[in-house]
Amino acid sequence: MFCLRYRSALDLLLVVLLTVSAGVCADEYAQQRERLLDEIKTDFAMTGVETGKPELSMAVHQSMAKVPRHEFVPGEQRGHAYRNRPLAIGYGQTVSQPYIVALMTELLEVNTGDTVLEIGTGSGYQAAILAELVDHVYTIEIIQELGEQARDRLQGLGYDNVTARVGDGYYGWQEHAPFEAIMVTAAASHIPPPLVRQLKPGGKMIIPVGSRFMTQYLVMVEKDTNGTVVTRQVLPVHFVPLTGGH
Repeated sequence: MFCLRYRSALDLLLVVLLTVSAGVCADEYAQQRERLLDEIKTDFAMTGVETGKPELSMAVHQSMAKVPRHEFVPGEQRGHAYRNRPLAIGYGQTVSQPYIVALMTELLEVNTGDTVLEIGTGSGYQAAILAELVDHVYTIEIIQELGEQARDRLQGLGYDNVTARVGDGYYGWQEHAPFEAIMVTAAASHIPPPLVRQLKPGGKMIIPVGSRFMTQYLVMVEKDTNGTVVTRQVLPVHFVPLTGGH
């Protein structure tokens, strides 16, 4: 009986220690996110004239503060998860710099009832940021292993309003179109016509345009209520290329 009571006490102590440890880690990650957001706010102020977005909105701030970026990077990268830079996620792909994630999200000006299409799921981080802000996110990843990992990760973290599939994002997702907003997280040589067609009148698309070895620009595409499309360059950027059979 003594041994059983002793083991029970040790088990209880272990649970308490693990709980405290998890709480400390959670607090530390939250603090790291807030420090990162301070850096992002500085970047917004510095680029505000070019982007038209000198400040981070409260909605995007809250989304960035909530989503655990460390859950969307490989284990060996977790120590760098809250640095303001892109990180490798395998298969020659990266999770974007947090400032760029915030900026692209801000530029779309999404609303709570919107349906959004994302091209290039990657690790799922950007989809999670969007999912905190809109009704539903449809996201497509061309690399099967990444797409399946991201789908499982998003489901495991409770993002039930994200639907992910493996496929060629150049052609969009016609079954769920039109979309109030479309985000492309890989650089295309041109703006894909299928995505323009799937953009709802009054909607916005943000996409990096340019080749791997030439200057790429983040391009805002806006379709007015009459279906007229207007584009503008926002910032020079560097993204991995959009791949596929197109």
